Amino acid sequence: MPVAERSRSGGPVRVTAAGTRQPSLTDVAGVAGVSHMTVSRVINGTGPVRPETRARVLAAIEELGYRPNSAARALVTGRTGTLGVVALESNLYGPASTLYGIENAAREAGYAITISSVSRPGRSSIADAVENLRRQAVEGIIVIAPHVTAGRALEAAPADFPVVAVGGGEAAPVPVISVDQRDGARRATEHLLALGHRTVWHVAGPEDWLEARDRELGWRETLERHGAGVPRVIQGDWSSRSGYEAGRTLAKERDLDAVFAGNDQMALGLLRAFAEAGISVPRDVRVAGFDDVPEAAYFTPPLTTVRQDFIEVGRRTFGLLTERLGGGDRHARALVVPELIVRESTGPR
Repeated sequence: MPVAERSRSGGPVRVTAAGTRQPSLTDVAGVAGVSHMTVSRVINGTGPVRPETRARVLAAIEELGYRPNSAARALVTGRTGTLGVVALESNLYGPASTLYGIENAAREAGYAITISSVSRPGRSSIADAVENLRRQAVEGIIVIAPHVTAGRALEAAPADFPVVAVGGGEAAPVPVISVDQRDGARRATEHLLALGHRTVWHVAGPEDWLEARDRELGWRETLERHGAGVPRVIQGDWSSRSGYEAGRTLAKERDLDAVFAGNDQMALGLLRAFAEAGISVPRDVRVAGFDDVPEAAYFTPPLTTVRQDFIEVGRRTFGLLTERLGGGDRHARALVVPELIVRESTGPR
């Protein structure tokens, strides 16, 4: 049978057996000796309450183990304390770290995150994910959109609902936060040119990724600005295997002495292929990557790379979404500046 127990404050009886009801707002009011409206104001922060009264209410909540009904609170305040994130299913370092940065920023601000993953970044799949999150009463939505198709899908984003994108391209009709990929590629390419190389080869990421396009563009613009020749692009797919295949191809080039890889995983494959071909890094060829994955400092040799601050990306994304929740500009833009990390792969010969 259920066991009845009276609170230490002399309040109403609380049933403690498994399967019985949880403490209610009225129970809290009885223990604290206040009205249920006062308890509601304390929980929802919707009105003035004297400090000593607030203290009694909070003590009663703690004593009873009361947990507010989030759905009911949302009806009162119009807020659920939950944000939605649409993310591409991926184990790549960049997208996964972006999601972590957003979760970290939201948690610090007291928000929960609901994630809707899409396996293919098509217009309909992203639109369905956004609508699914809206039905869950999230306050706003962040779309992680590093893919060209995902960027185009933002054209269908609801105008009457706060949506912010990480990536998505310059033409996206929603606020966009992104790392300045072109600037990161510029930094890596200029670093290699400054070491005396006549040109820099490039192993690019997939053509349908916005980040790959921007990194290639930054590399190309830098070579042209310095009057250096622009070698043909070697295409990869972000994987170490594609970097390895690119390395086997590049090992046959007679004028090869510097390579900028579109990400660190492809740079890892390059290093393996060069080692097999008897090409020493950095004695014969200098190599730089992009991302600064945690393992980059332990490659052989340790890899020069471009670091993206994903914690800052998350913070700035949350800031843009907060502005949209307050009716801010739908076309706001923010860039996070990357940092060049120099290690032994571009060291002295």
